[in-house]
Order: sequence, then structure tokens, then C-alpha cells
Amino acid sequence: MFHIIIPARLKSTRLPRKMLLDVDGIPLVVMTAQNALKANPASLTIATDSSEIDEVCKKNGFRTILTRENHISGTERLTEAVETLDLNDTDIVVNVQGDEPLIDTNMISEVANLLDENPDCSIATCGSTFKSTEDFLNPNNVKIVLNKFNEAIYFSRAPIPWDREKNSDIYKIANPNINHSLHHIGIYAYRVSYLKGYSSLDSCSLEHMEALEQLRAIYNGHKIKVLRWEGHCHKGIDTQEDLQILRDLISTL
Repeated sequence: MFHIIIPARLKSTRLPRKMLLDVDGIPLVVMTAQNALKANPASLTIATDSSEIDEVCKKNGFRTILTRENHISGTERLTEAVETLDLNDTDIVVNVQGDEPLIDTNMISEVANLLDENPDCSIATCGSTFKSTEDFLNPNNVKIVLNKFNEAIYFSRAPIPWDREKNSDIYKIANPNINHSLHHIGIYAYRVSYLKGYSSLDSCSLEHMEALEQLRAIYNGHKIKVLRWEGHCHKGIDTQEDLQILRDLISTL
């Protein structure tokens, strides 16, 4: 059994108010929630800092929780929501991004099941193989290096691991090996006990340098299990171009 929480912040930077933007007559965050329900969660909640998002989601039949506006990350918003909901420490919560209306619902259930099957892990997430050198070198595409148990050793925006024999100059990467790390997919399953203790975890310079909050978990000794995802991945909606592509795609369905 797992629960879905969708963090939905109104003041997005690159695409203002994107959670409320119209896609075929439906607000983006509502479309995401409608799709996520197909994963058959025990419950679905939208955690938002906006009374506008709260009202729109309630009108469409979804449970919402109003959270503080000053959260730095989606995990912090999730943590506040979990404190409000009546969940057991052993329950699993899947964080689905509010701007991913086409997320594969099998991915949602599989990452939840993976965490359930690995009680020594606090978090589960997903990664896929890199399709091109260009994608591998792009710092917006986060890399995961795994151990033999498919647990994350490290996440980075840098092209890791580094092949010393093939590349002597970090600024002139001639032969990047894209087969020893995975392209991180930003979906997380958490144990409720981890989220309840999140605020007491020490932050670290690594998470701030890389701007990757999951590094806090590794720094504090928590294990992150990684699902090797072979299916299609739909990217989130971050720009006006992304939004138009989504609208065009939905119009053909």
C-alpha cells in the first residue's frame, strides 16, 4: 500500500503559475493528479502553498493540504503534509511532480513496490540509461552511480564516473563513457518514518553545491534504492515550449 503526494507550488520560476495553466480545459496539476490515480494509490493528496491551487483541486474532487510558502524543496513540503496526514511510520509515500501529467503510472507503483521490498532502504527512485553523449554531458541531467545492490552511491550534475585513462583534461572530454551511470528520473518513494525525521537531518555542502537535495539522505547514511527504468520517460513542463508540445500531444489523443 502506498500514498501519493503531489507538491504544487504556485510561484514557479521558468513558467509562471504553471500548475494552473490550461491543458485541454484542465489545469495542469489536476491533469497530473487524474493520471496519477491510475496507479491505484491508497490515497492522493495535493500539497500546495496556494489558495488558488487549493480551490481548483478541491473543485475537481481532490484532497489538498495548504502548506507554508517558505519551503526550500518539495521534500520539505512533503514533510509538512505527512505531519498533517494520519499515516503510519511504515507507510510509503510517492512524490509525484505536479508538472508531469503524462508520467507512466507503472513507474509510480513499481518504485513504491521496490521500496516496500527493501526495508533497509529509506528512499527509492528511478534511473534510465543515457541515450546520447550530449544528454550525459548536460548538467541539467543528473547522473546516478550505483553499487552492486542497485543502491545510489552518488548523484551529480557532473559527467561521472570519470575515465582517467581516456580523458586527461576535464574541459576536453573526448570519450565519455555513458554506460556506468544512470540518468536520474525525479520520482521518489519515501518511508513516512524518513520524512518525519527529515527536518532533523544534517544538511551538507554537497547538496548545496550540486543543488540536489537527495544527497542529504546519503550524507546521513540513508540508503536509496534505484529502479532501472526501461520504459518511456515524459519530461516535466518547465517552459512555454514544453507546454505547447503537451497541448499538441493531448489534442491528438
